[in-house]
Amino acid sequence: MKPENTRLARLVALPLLALGQLAGATMLRAQDGPDALWQGFAEPPAEAAPMMRWWWFGAAVTPEEIDRELRAMKAGGIGGVEIQPVYPMQLDRTDQPSRNQPYLSPEFLANLRHAATTARAEGMRVDVTGGSGWPYGGPHIPADRASSEIRLVRVAVAPGQREVILPATGAGEHILSAMIGPAAAEKTADRPLTPLAHEGARAAVQPADEAREALVFIAGRTGQQVKRPGIGGEGFVLDHMDPAALELHLAQVVTPLLTAFAGAAPPHALFSDSLEVYGASWTPDLPAEFVRRRGYDLLEHLPELFLQRPDSAAVRHDWALTLSELVDENYLAPLDAWAKAQGTQFRAQVYGYPPATLSSNALVALPEGEGDEWREFSSTRWATSAAHLYDKPVVSSETWTWLHSPSWAATPLDMKMEADRHFLQGVTQLIGHGWPYSPPGEAEPGWSFYAAAALNDHNPWYPVMGDVSRYLARTSWLLRQGAPANGVALYLPIEDAFAAMLPARPSANDTVRRMLPDTLVSDILDAGHGVDFVDTGVLRDRALPHRVLLLPGVQRIDADAYARIEQWVGAGGRLLTIGALPQTAGGLRGAAEAAKVRAISRRLTASGAVTMVDPAQVTAALRAVGTPDLTLSAPDPAIGFIRRNTADRDIFFIANSGNQPVHTTARFASRFANGEWWDPMTGNRWPASGGEAVELTLAPYQSRFLVFSEAAPTATQAAAVPEQRRTLSGGWTLAIDGQQIAQDVWGDWATREGLGHFSGTGTYRTQLAVTAPEPQVCYLLDFGPARPAPVPPGGRPQAEIAAPVRDAAIVQVNGQRVGAVWAPPYRIDITPALRAGTNRIEIAVANTMMNHLAGQPRTDHRLLNARYGERFQPQDQDRIAPQPSGLLQGVDLVTRPAGTDGECGQ
Repeated sequence: MKPENTRLARLVALPLLALGQLAGATMLRAQDGPDALWQGFAEPPAEAAPMMRWWWFGAAVTPEEIDRELRAMKAGGIGGVEIQPVYPMQLDRTDQPSRNQPYLSPEFLANLRHAATTARAEGMRVDVTGGSGWPYGGPHIPADRASSEIRLVRVAVAPGQREVILPATGAGEHILSAMIGPAAAEKTADRPLTPLAHEGARAAVQPADEAREALVFIAGRTGQQVKRPGIGGEGFVLDHMDPAALELHLAQVVTPLLTAFAGAAPPHALFSDSLEVYGASWTPDLPAEFVRRRGYDLLEHLPELFLQRPDSAAVRHDWALTLSELVDENYLAPLDAWAKAQGTQFRAQVYGYPPATLSSNALVALPEGEGDEWREFSSTRWATSAAHLYDKPVVSSETWTWLHSPSWAATPLDMKMEADRHFLQGVTQLIGHGWPYSPPGEAEPGWSFYAAAALNDHNPWYPVMGDVSRYLARTSWLLRQGAPANGVALYLPIEDAFAAMLPARPSANDTVRRMLPDTLVSDILDAGHGVDFVDTGVLRDRALPHRVLLLPGVQRIDADAYARIEQWVGAGGRLLTIGALPQTAGGLRGAAEAAKVRAISRRLTASGAVTMVDPAQVTAALRAVGTPDLTLSAPDPAIGFIRRNTADRDIFFIANSGNQPVHTTARFASRFANGEWWDPMTGNRWPASGGEAVELTLAPYQSRFLVFSEAAPTATQAAAVPEQRRTLSGGWTLAIDGQQIAQDVWGDWATREGLGHFSGTGTYRTQLAVTAPEPQVCYLLDFGPARPAPVPPGGRPQAEIAAPVRDAAIVQVNGQRVGAVWAPPYRIDITPALRAGTNRIEIAVANTMMNHLAGQPRTDHRLLNARYGERFQPQDQDRIAPQPSGLLQGVDLVTRPAGTDGECGQ
């Protein structure tokens, strides 16, 4: 059944009221005296709020709907947008109020200007993507400025053959060289290859008795097209190592784009998505740049890039290093400088193809990562590590891209689950993926992006988005304060990665990922240490602040970076290595540098300052070399933390990433003795109990901060009353979809007749009689426990629990909104709204759009694809099915002493 939009509109306004109530209540809880850190946490500034990628499908937008959606975002606590024009979702008709608009057309730019004006009036940030779709490119990029590759074409030469027909080349391509040698040359590395002279399409060869092979090396074009472009954004991806290609793109696309901001403030940031320029292994200037930088002619060593020959590793190292330098110098650095000159800043995902390195993040104002794999190598930790080391307190992540699929399946708890995994890696700004623009009148739930979560106000649960955003903003803001304090640095073997890289996959982060042991990051975390990745550039640029450095079986290393490591060890740093210390520096002409590396390894070994570690004993070794920041009484891989220090506080963010409750004790290596819990969900704080061994109790997917300081927190005098529980069993009604249900209101409403495909809100009501509320006593509504539930096979990340609330509830007492329930422990404090006598309890519960979608036919994109080509394929449509909805069990009233934890205020 189609959701009731009028009901949704009324409920969306509720979080704003709650925000005002919560802010006032939080101020009252503050301890005596000024405390800027606490005040900032309790009421975080707007710049800490999550942002949303706002997909404009075919740019078929109208000023009226732009305004409505921005107001809805503001009501949901969303702090800004990243506008990304993508593929069309509609065919133009004469009866439509909106029509597809070509990218950069006057109509598109007028709508962009309108969106920026409205967003600023609402106090929101506006970022723009420097193109339509991704990576940068479009119709303005000619073939000779398109992404480039080097490819090898093998031509069989039969015995006695005297001539070879060379392969054809396309526009912007040419043959670099040709050679002839034995068939399967990679298996005969000791046999020479003979240069093959050629003119035009033919090459003469001396006949031979054996079968041979001509190897033809072509400087070509990948042919890659911009992914998911809008109308008018189609075309070649540009060569990210060619300065002329970038200059052309800035002139033809980004400069016109920013005219939408003329006469007003520029956008908050210019954004570049992940470097998905697949196969970008060449650029026209590479031979000349290679000679200048490496001192020899790459064209004489092209076989080494593709075949296993004696010098292959050294040549590949030099080739990949040169590519990384060119993407830094010809794409990242000039884009950042250009953005600064326009009064904005450059936000970029600095990983992928071509091989940008971790230290390349230093070149952009706002680094960004992607991926929630907090216990593995991830591009998120790649970005946050660079941000930590290059003093960038704001580091973002592309969040919820691959969350609970298909679109519209994600719940607020799913959002929190993934967000916490980004926070554990050091993220301090969330860029949600995302918010699909959808025109009025479109069948519910409207448009959605083909693969990512749809998180706009067409979700029935959207009335709690303000509560979700407040949690995210508090956490983001506090994780920006002070300085990062991870104890372990993990050296990424970038020189080894360069030496192993092949033209088909020229990516630094992907190659490093494959070289590291699968469990290495989790082994470090299980030792109770936080971890940053470092590379050669970091070691050359920065003093290493970590206590421990781990070398993961490094064979090659830059000599200057290694010398910095030796200095760091001399100053007291602890060096651990898996396997032997490195013995060479990398490049073909690097004999002198390799000698320096060997000498440093000899000195380090002789000093006794290096600990050799068995790969299976990394956790134990790290525990032995220094006091862990966090020691649990019983190891639990679901518990994660990240630490930051200010001058007078040690801040630990602690999250239960799993679906089981945690009851344990923990020791924290803080500079200070007094700990206080700060709860970003409720805005409460209270003293940590347990002395040196702090009691740690977390529900599934629950998180909070532990803040240590010199000052003892104000003790709370708990009431001398035992915890009591009683079930509120009688007098409940359920109003849903025009029905009034007065019997058996609990349970999945999707199993009721006529409600199987209902997506929307059901409202539960009862009355509660209370004698005069006792002072220092907390009254909680408890909706029941969260029980583990596995994700279906092949499913994407989601909260793995069976929740008693499906999927979000807003609780009102006597007409006053007391809060929302959407995550474990599924309890809420109603004390402030209770009064003596009869109290009216109202619980509005909303589910997802999945039930509604399960009753609808799948959208037919046949004509759309016929008109524009197939630009997307909706993902996981076979997983659309009705989901449990409503309150799945009865509600208890719990009374207990106030002020003893985050659920009960003081």
